[in-house]
Amino acid sequence: MVEQKTVTLNMGPQHPSTHGVLRVVIELDGERVVRAEPTVGYLHTGIEKTMESKLYYKALPCTDRMDYLAPMSNNLGYCLAVEKLMDVEIPQKVQWVRVALAELTRIKSHLVWLGTHSIDLGAMSMLLYTFRDRESIVDVYEACGGQRMMTSYIRIGGLAHDLPIDFDKKMRAAVSQVKEGLADYENLLTSNEIFINRTRNVAVISAEEAVAWSLSGPMLRGSGVKHDLRKANPYSGYENFDFDIAFGTNGDAYDRYQLRLEEIRQSIRIIEQALDGMPEGPYRAHVPGVVLPPKEDVLYKMESMIFHFKIITEGFKAPVGSIYQAVESPKGELGFYITGDGTNMPRRIRVRPPSFINLAVLPRLVEGMMFSDVVCAIGSIDIVLGEVDR
Repeated sequence: MVEQKTVTLNMGPQHPSTHGVLRVVIELDGERVVRAEPTVGYLHTGIEKTMESKLYYKALPCTDRMDYLAPMSNNLGYCLAVEKLMDVEIPQKVQWVRVALAELTRIKSHLVWLGTHSIDLGAMSMLLYTFRDRESIVDVYEACGGQRMMTSYIRIGGLAHDLPIDFDKKMRAAVSQVKEGLADYENLLTSNEIFINRTRNVAVISAEEAVAWSLSGPMLRGSGVKHDLRKANPYSGYENFDFDIAFGTNGDAYDRYQLRLEEIRQSIRIIEQALDGMPEGPYRAHVPGVVLPPKEDVLYKMESMIFHFKIITEGFKAPVGSIYQAVESPKGELGFYITGDGTNMPRRIRVRPPSFINLAVLPRLVEGMMFSDVVCAIGSIDIVLGEVDR
């Protein structure tokens, strides 16, 4: 009688297709996966505990370092949470700018995903196209915040400073560039027989399983569940915009690819509405002692200078209580749970990272599939290890 043995293989943490320092211990029977166990923690930086030791304002840059491919989504979620805790009302102009930048961030994140996922499957050309189009988006980042990635432009109570003079022009140029690029993506991949064979009926998860695993974002909607926080629980004025929820039917890697392309189109639609109807008004809320006064006031008004100095050095004291605020990030539901204890630092900050939650379903996705498809399964989830490990 022939004894059957399985082989245990370590995939990562130094592996280009794990998109960071993810380690997956895979048990193989020949070429078929018997069991897979993701091992995380190689990029743990203690962001939550670091934020708890800082003033509310000074904790903001930590959020950029979680999902570093979608920094403004992180900024938005944290700022909305603190504003909810402090009961700060945001000007309409700020809300619309935040929506436009959040959708631009969604496009940028999906472009990076599309390029890297394609190169995982052997389509290297796509990476060149997507990074070409991403360049116009980081130009907007640089114009707004002076940084191409971790801008911290969205601040508690508003924005770091008013919009640059050429904001509208740069935004429309970025949107136009991505619009043209969408045709290239479709031509290269959508009907590509090799790409279809590598992704269709691969990493399938049903709607019931997606809900049971608490999945969110494209992982949930790709299985046919029409749940999007921008519609289900609107924030930052999303109820004023007309857009559709993209969703799939089969719950496989190919559906998630098509869904993300459609999300790019819907994000463009939202951005164009925001630019066309951008209201006038201040770029920060007027809440002395909580929200930093405009820089021009600090230079010429003694009262503003005093408030600026006190907020920067001492911060503000949050009331006793807990709040939870979630946003629809490119990867799913990004939530911030903050507990205030009456001091100028949060007693507890807990982040609900969509990458971490979605990664939990990986063993279920790859069980029984061919080893060559594992790369496709990991890529279709779209994880960032900075967010997974925090």
